[in-house]
Amino acid sequence: MALITKITTQKKNNERFNIFLDHGQGEEYAFSVDQAVLISFQLKKGMELDELDITEIQFDDEVKKAFNLALVFLSYRMRSKKEIIDYLKKKEVEEPIIPEVIHKLIEYKYVNDLEFAKAYVQTQINTTVKGPSVIKQELFEKGIEQDHISNSLELFSSEMQIQKAVKLIEKTITSTKNMSDMLLKQKLEQTLMRKGYGWDIIQIALEEVEVDKDDNEEWEALEHHGNKAHRKYEKLDGWEYNQKMKQTLFRKGFSIELIDKFIESLKDGD
Repeated sequence: MALITKITTQKKNNERFNIFLDHGQGEEYAFSVDQAVLISFQLKKGMELDELDITEIQFDDEVKKAFNLALVFLSYRMRSKKEIIDYLKKKEVEEPIIPEVIHKLIEYKYVNDLEFAKAYVQTQINTTVKGPSVIKQELFEKGIEQDHISNSLELFSSEMQIQKAVKLIEKTITSTKNMSDMLLKQKLEQTLMRKGYGWDIIQIALEEVEVDKDDNEEWEALEHHGNKAHRKYEKLDGWEYNQKMKQTLFRKGFSIELIDKFIESLKDGD
């Protein structure tokens, strides 16, 4: 047994207290505790503690310190349970402490993965062009369970997805002036899929935007790429020149019929 001989307030933190014990060999500093732990165990001068008491007190104090760490981490924005666990591990909080901290955070309603997921989805809708598949993956990486992910993604209606996909298409088109009609559609589909939109939403969005080039625009795009290819291959012999030109322009998404017409126009000097 040990006897509490003195309790003093720490100079740099008046919410922590130094506990001095006498194990029968004179008074000596033993450990410090948070004010909440001091009150919880009703620690006071003259109180006797055994080794189990000391272990329990120190464990609760470690929980309190880790809990305070988590509160600071939460003060910047909402966090998922997994984010907090990862943070505490990074701060080298011992494994047995972490479940106790998470339990207290949930009990005091500081952590709620469903509310976190809903807030996260709403933020992504408001501030990004991400589609539901990308948001779903991000929530999964943050440790959100599948039911909560499905529930929160209900906030992202099909109508909202189409609106965002249309905006993304319009933005992408402005940077693809010299692209063939076929390649442009492929690029738009790939872009939207990378951003997390489903095939059905992509097709609806493409129908709502004037994507198809008219004949003049397609010809101008072909001329742009055709003239570059011509400068590259003009020193080749006739058959090899034609093959290289056709292969290059076909890969750019232009039809064989239009390519032949362009090559003939070069021969005619048009």
